[in-house]
Amino acid sequence: MDGFGPVERELDEPVFHARWEGRIFGLANLALALGVANIDAFRHAIERLPPRTYLSVAYYGRWLRALELLLGEGSFLASGEVEARLRDPRAPAVALASRPVPPAELGAKRPRRLAPRFAVGQPVRTANRHPRGHTRLPRYARGRRGTIARVQPEAWVLPDTHAHGRGEHPEAVYAVRFSARELWGADADSAACVHLDCFESYLEPIEGSRATGGVDGAR
Repeated sequence: MDGFGPVERELDEPVFHARWEGRIFGLANLALALGVANIDAFRHAIERLPPRTYLSVAYYGRWLRALELLLGEGSFLASGEVEARLRDPRAPAVALASRPVPPAELGAKRPRRLAPRFAVGQPVRTANRHPRGHTRLPRYARGRRGTIARVQPEAWVLPDTHAHGRGEHPEAVYAVRFSARELWGADADSAACVHLDCFESYLEPIEGSRATGGVDGAR
């Protein structure tokens, strides 16, 4: 999105700027490891935060709000429990009916069972679709032409289904090279390019095009 100013690079930036950020990082990863949600559902929870919240609480603040959202939706937190504990830290936790949580399968790489549809050097176009749910195809790269620069050796869990409990559906993933002008227009640097990892279902072949490199190599 435009209008947020330049990216500010902080020299010697610490891993965490405050102790609470490290605690939220640990809590979120513990919740994912215990199967409260998967990583794609967690990302989608961040996306579902109200815009005022998303833009005002900074990076780990979004993690905290997303974790609270998922814990509430999963009935691990009672309605209003967080607010009650903020008013009085000594308030007792609300007892909810316990239920088993299946352990999460860590990582998103899976064995590649099908041959990749595209090859290195092949021109492709990203799909121009705007799903209501989660996707890892950014809006600025939809409907754009690029070239396959690398075929990743493993398949990866498809976030578009995984975030919504519709299964993993692993797919081939490709590093696609886009010219900066293709993404940003004529004012972009003509010598710059962007490499974006794209799932196979995000890509469409350009008719009449051929690959110019090997399946897993780079030009």
